[in-house]
Amino acid sequence: MMALTLYGLTQCSTCVKARAWLEQHAIAHQFIDYRSHPIGAADLKKWAKALGGFEKLVNRASMTWRQLADALKDPQSDEQWLELIAQYPALIRRPLTLYPDGSVTVGFNEKRYTEKLKIA
Repeated sequence: MMALTLYGLTQCSTCVKARAWLEQHAIAHQFIDYRSHPIGAADLKKWAKALGGFEKLVNRASMTWRQLADALKDPQSDEQWLELIAQYPALIRRPLTLYPDGSVTVGFNEKRYTEKLKIA
């Protein structure tokens, strides 16, 4: 079976659902809480690029985003996005799933997991 890595927050209900689904389907995975083990800037940049930009990596509908000062809600560069994420890691969409082939997805969707992991 494929081994994948999920990045998220231990108490996040979506991460809990994703992990339970993976366990139910006997999919080996590693879970990393990115508050206690922050994701490096190089990986964040690479994954943001793969997803189509930091706008896809960051959950701008989250309570964390809504509570940000307006001045912080318009990052103009990768460096500004990275500073924002470093200060507010809960902005990253959860879970962020890294597949063995190097691809990445955000959020949990049973249909996408089923297709991506080729589960019958």
